[in-house]
Amino acid sequence: MIKTILAIGLGGFLGSVARFLTSRFIQNSFISIFPLGTFLVNISGCFLLGVIYGISEKNDLLSPIWKMFLAIGFCGGYTTFSTFSGESLGLLRDGAYFYFLLYTTFSVFLGIAATLLGMIIIKLL
Repeated sequence: MIKTILAIGLGGFLGSVARFLTSRFIQNSFISIFPLGTFLVNISGCFLLGVIYGISEKNDLLSPIWKMFLAIGFCGGYTTFSTFSGESLGLLRDGAYFYFLLYTTFSVFLGIAATLLGMIIIKLL
């Protein structure tokens, strides 16, 4: 149990740092009221989660501990619903209703589609 907790914790640490750096880089590269950094991190994280699920289902290529490290730890730290929620409320507070609808709608649907796409790609390999 300790090994599992440490694997998830280390994955979460690495995922959180990767999210911060990736989101900051994107947001600084494309100045906009739209929270593009968090959006792209969440969509890419969903895709990565799909890839991880696909790999783990294909001939048991990932051990349970690696799956937990990558899926629960890294992807859990890399993607963030709390930041998504805060930025969504910020768009509402600023009266940016169009961007609010765009951000929330596309984040949910593209996130699910990216996860599915990741799984499909791995199954086809």
